[in-house]
Amino acid sequence: MAVPAVAAVVLMAAAPAAANVALTQVSTDPYTDAQAQHQSEVEPDTFAFGSTIVSAFQVGRVSGGGSSNIGWARSGDGGATWTNGFLPGITTNGGGTFGQASDASVAFDAKHNVWLISSLGISGSTVNVLTSRSTDGGLTWSNPVTTATGANDKNWIVCDNTSTSAFFGNCYTEYDITSAGDSIRMRTSTNGGATWGAALAPGGSHTGLGGQPVVLPNGHVVVPYLSLADTIRSFRSTNGGASWNSTVQVATISHHDANGGLREEALPSAEVDAAGTVYVSWSDCRFRSGCPSNDVVLAKSTSETTWAAPTRVPIDATTSTVDHFTPGIGVDRSTSGTSARIGMTYYFYPTASCTAATCVLDVGFISSTNGGASWSTATQLAGPMPLTWIPNTSQGRMYGDYISTSVFNGGNAYPVLAVATAPTGSTLHLAMSVPTGGLAVTGGTNTAAGAAAAAAAPAARAGAVRTTAR
Repeated sequence: MAVPAVAAVVLMAAAPAAANVALTQVSTDPYTDAQAQHQSEVEPDTFAFGSTIVSAFQVGRVSGGGSSNIGWARSGDGGATWTNGFLPGITTNGGGTFGQASDASVAFDAKHNVWLISSLGISGSTVNVLTSRSTDGGLTWSNPVTTATGANDKNWIVCDNTSTSAFFGNCYTEYDITSAGDSIRMRTSTNGGATWGAALAPGGSHTGLGGQPVVLPNGHVVVPYLSLADTIRSFRSTNGGASWNSTVQVATISHHDANGGLREEALPSAEVDAAGTVYVSWSDCRFRSGCPSNDVVLAKSTSETTWAAPTRVPIDATTSTVDHFTPGIGVDRSTSGTSARIGMTYYFYPTASCTAATCVLDVGFISSTNGGASWSTATQLAGPMPLTWIPNTSQGRMYGDYISTSVFNGGNAYPVLAVATAPTGSTLHLAMSVPTGGLAVTGGTNTAAGAAAAAAAPAARAGAVRTTAR
């Protein structure tokens, strides 16, 4: 059954006082089921292709895991206007059988002209990976097909959209099996997500979560992820997902766990440019003496199995009080190398040494037009938001374990953001918004070179990786 868009949403939301950018609200939580904290929407992903961008996210966050349903927002005119709706056939709120849904990820399959949203359907200890499909440009969505059954987490989906690739039209879903120590699996579809092949594991040790596969122009697939050994690692396939090679290390992690009981982790955000260079960003304190707070860092591949050392994104000085986390990187896929256009969105605390009562969340954006060699001045998109304005979970206050930015070819960057205003009693007001008209990718002359980028990393990180993050 295909469900049409609920309504066109072009609502101007006044940006909080400290923000510099007008926002357009593109969705809000309509549900009233008693299990969830309403009105809340968290953890958006985005994907752009042509003039269409689709986002998907959790709606009605449940403290113990998942949400009331998966919502979507879609623009077919380069981000000028938006429609929105909610996926059918997953939770009981949408006519399905699952109690909760989680971890939405978006892809487009150009060969089969189908948009895909991967999600988790949760019923107690059963957590299946699902794939919802749209064959009309993201305007309506079918009931989901089952991609994997069992006890799974942190799924991600991507498709091969290079027409000259030998594997053009293959789509790949990554997830980890929580009942097997977060062992990672990959599945491949060759028919637009209608059916999925066998679960295959990479070689060697491969326990972790938060993998984000990217497809290179030659059809090879690279999958960066956060390992349980507190490193960023990656693995690849060179044969269209028929097999997956052993993992290699991208970088070690030095991470400051955010204060105030906030749910955040050093999960990677990954993109690829037109030449096949893979960009991976995460939050890391290696450039700040004593690890008092995190920067956003960026590592780039030098081959499909080797990586340059992480560099610091120069949002501010390493002596600042700011703690930066949960980056969402977007790369203009028509650019590459020293001309690669990058948009980076992230959340931050202005003062890292805050408490649950005093911490406030802000959202920032920074861009580069030369592959990350230098950056623009950062701008604030939203905030300040006290932590009591966002839903609570068994692992802390949550706006999302990941966020996302998409950059149109030759055009603006579009992050979809969880932005909160003050609750009304126990009712939250955390909804999805986009910067009105998008954000220009301007670049600039700010670099992380010099003494500020050379502080010694601490010997060990401050916290441990969660093994279940849904």
